[in-house]
Amino acid sequence: MAFRHPGVVVSGSQLKAVRAHVAAGQEPWKSAFAAMRVSRYASLGYRPAPAAVVACPPNSGPPACLAEREDAVAAYTQALLWQLTGKPAHAAKAVEIMDAWSAVVKKHTEGNADLQTAWAGSSWARAADLVHATYPQWGGPAVQRFKWMLRKAYLPAVTAKVPDYNGNWELAMTDAAMSMSVFLEDRTVFEAALRRYRDRVPAYFYLASDGDLPKAPAAGTIDTADELGTYWFGQRKYVDGLGQETCRNFMHVGYSLAATAHIAETAWHQGIDLYTEEADRLTAALEFHARYQLGEAPPGWLCGGKVERTMGPDVEVALNHLGNRMHRELPYTEKLAARQRPAGTDDLFVAWETLTHAGNPGTTGDRGEDGDA
Repeated sequence: MAFRHPGVVVSGSQLKAVRAHVAAGQEPWKSAFAAMRVSRYASLGYRPAPAAVVACPPNSGPPACLAEREDAVAAYTQALLWQLTGKPAHAAKAVEIMDAWSAVVKKHTEGNADLQTAWAGSSWARAADLVHATYPQWGGPAVQRFKWMLRKAYLPAVTAKVPDYNGNWELAMTDAAMSMSVFLEDRTVFEAALRRYRDRVPAYFYLASDGDLPKAPAAGTIDTADELGTYWFGQRKYVDGLGQETCRNFMHVGYSLAATAHIAETAWHQGIDLYTEEADRLTAALEFHARYQLGEAPPGWLCGGKVERTMGPDVEVALNHLGNRMHRELPYTEKLAARQRPAGTDDLFVAWETLTHAGNPGTTGDRGEDGDA
């Protein structure tokens, strides 16, 4: 299989469509583009703050952790601006940010290292793939150094096995691994990410066809009814669309929905249809959470009758495929997406997806030629 570039979450034909929508002043792309343009990440005066060691303990935000995530989002933002405006200054700014980090960072440490590398690594790979595919001024030793950075300071963390952690970790890690594998053109990492997706997604989002209990995380130690109930934050009644972290909060379910869609979207651009494999599961999960995020009162059996409606800008990519490519009906998700537009960034690993994916199926040429793996 030959890798296609750009092909990490967003494709060349999708970007061409966005340029046309923005030039014509059409919504929601006009407002989404305007929101991106005025963000601090879009400034040509943006200055990265690289660190040699990014130490991220749980439940804390040391400066280097915040800087790394924000710098990666900034690099992706500048790469998008280069694609949509044609102004080389934005490509040069993305390169400046990426080069600054590849010259300095060596490792990630502390309890949140795997998740930190997942969030930042996803954005780095998106930025690098866009710039490298379209800006020949970034090449040679600089690109090789950036690839070396991903291999040494990111890939070991995002390919680690953490099956007993909350599922948003492995989904974000798989998003990063998949994204990096395309930029690096590493077939081994790509295929491992496919396998991990196929294991973790069914263990995170429940369907009645799974049986009376949710699927246990692959290679983990959680498998009895009591253990699964505790792992699912005390939820003992399982219904279509429920997520492993639904009764924790919708923020973490949103992370998982976004990461799942990023993985499937990147695979789609590389010729592999992960969406169809889990279309029923993903549709159910989106609709289940969107209805309560929109304000519907939860029943007493769901999380004790209380849910935390904290979902971020996480539904555009999945909605675009299921609704625009597969023509499925997702009324609650459509309403939630409309309410959130123009979706910006969560400052972690989701950025500008109204702009890139709202009503944007791309062309059949986005699919690779070699079929499923």
